Amino acid sequence: MRIVNIGEQNSILNNFIAEIRDRIIQKDSFRFRRNLERIGEIFAYEISKDLEYTTKSIQTPLGVAACNTLSDSLVLASIIRAGLPLHNGLLSFFDASQNAFVAAYRKYGKDNKFTIQIEYTSTPSVEGKVLILADTMLATGSSVLLAYNRLCDISKPKHSHIVCPIASVYGIEYLSKHLPHKETTLWVAAVDEELTVKSYIVPGLGDAGDLAYGSKL
Repeated sequence: MRIVNIGEQNSILNNFIAEIRDRIIQKDSFRFRRNLERIGEIFAYEISKDLEYTTKSIQTPLGVAACNTLSDSLVLASIIRAGLPLHNGLLSFFDASQNAFVAAYRKYGKDNKFTIQIEYTSTPSVEGKVLILADTMLATGSSVLLAYNRLCDISKPKHSHIVCPIASVYGIEYLSKHLPHKETTLWVAAVDEELTVKSYIVPGLGDAGDLAYGSKL
C-alpha cells in the first residue's frame, strides 16, 4: 500500500489541521465542519494528480482549445458521521462522482474492548472505477477495512484511495497488512504515535463526529 503524507510539506493544510485539533476552536462546530471540508478539497486536488485524463476539444467563443479532462469514473465513499464534512470537500472538486455511504460504529463490551458494527451501506458498483473512501480519523483501522470490504464485496475498483487526515501508526500498519498493496493509496495529513486503552488517537482531536454534529447517546 502506497502511503502519502501531504502534511509533511508546509502548506495552508497545516493551518486547518491545527485548527481542528485546537480544543478552543473546536467549540465552533461550524468552523470545525468547514475546516474538514477545506481539508477534503486539498486532498481532492492532490489525488486528482494521480488520476487519468484525456484531451478534448473545447469550443470557446473565439476558437477551439485542447483541454485535458478527467476520464476516470469516481465513487466517493464516507463513513458516517465523522466522514461527511470531508466527503463534502472531496465532492466539491469531484462533482461528477457517484457517492457511497457506510454507517459504522464501535460497540463496546467489557474492559473497553469493542467490535465494529456496520448497520447500513448505500453504494453504486465500484467495478473498474476509482474508489475514494474518506474518514476523518484512522485509529485501529478496523472501521476503514470493514467499510472497504463492504464496498468491494460484489465489485472491484480500478484503484482505491483512502483519505484519513489524522492517522495513528497502528492504523497505518493494520491497513498495510490487509489492503491490496498495488491498488491502494492511503492519504494522511498527520500521523500520531499513541492510542489510548479505548483506542482513541493521542494527541488526535477527540471525537470528530461529536465535534461536527453534536454529542450522541
